[in-house]
Amino acid sequence: MTAGDKFQRLLDLMARLRSPGGCPWDREQTFETIKPYLLEETYEVLDAIDTRDWSALAEELGDLMLEAVFFAQMASEANLFTVADSLDAINEKLVRRHPHVFGDGSAKTPDEVKVRWDEIKAEEKKRNNKPAELLAGVPRSLPALVEAAQLTSRAAGVGFDWQDADQVLEKLGEELKELAEARQNANREELEGELGDLLFVLVNLARFLKVDPEQALRKTNRKFRDRFGYVESKLKQAGRTPGDASLEEMDALWNEAKRNL
Repeated sequence: MTAGDKFQRLLDLMARLRSPGGCPWDREQTFETIKPYLLEETYEVLDAIDTRDWSALAEELGDLMLEAVFFAQMASEANLFTVADSLDAINEKLVRRHPHVFGDGSAKTPDEVKVRWDEIKAEEKKRNNKPAELLAGVPRSLPALVEAAQLTSRAAGVGFDWQDADQVLEKLGEELKELAEARQNANREELEGELGDLLFVLVNLARFLKVDPEQALRKTNRKFRDRFGYVESKLKQAGRTPGDASLEEMDALWNEAKRNL
């Protein structure tokens, strides 16, 4: 079977599951109830990439495609659109936004491609009477780090930006001082605001360093899981738990984990 045949089989399976003689659980789902599964599958794809588990990635991408097909099937039942419309939209978009590949445009570097992509996207929104506000297209439902990265990237695209990473580091120092002052005041709302400002500047620093802040934090989270797991494992071998150990003992095992993992 070709990839097209297998995709059609997935469409047929989903249509059957949603049919009157199909699955009661699948039939009662709505756009709202499926949203959490879409988010969950997205993060499972990211986890498989982070761990370089390629067989898991193949499976997780299938799960992610299922969620897309689920949404498309529900839309088709409501006469909103079909999966063919979604495929047409992305195929046409890829051609339209790559004039240097499919047309007579020119873009020799990734940065030039990105600039042209954003220009074409802005032109499309203008033709479609989409919101003119620069930041209106950034979904508010994104994870906060991702939202901050997209907001600042768009603002930077029109020149609202620092000149270089050194200026961002200077701003980081300012925000650290303001956070220290807020600690002295012991005002929770002020502390929250200053901490948010600090995180926002860190996201900008990541952008200047060409690092994805969401992925950077995910990798650090994984590193922490592995190292703390090492600490727990070593303590368990001695018949103990972290609650039984002193901070000095756990810190020594942590440093051991840093050397061994």
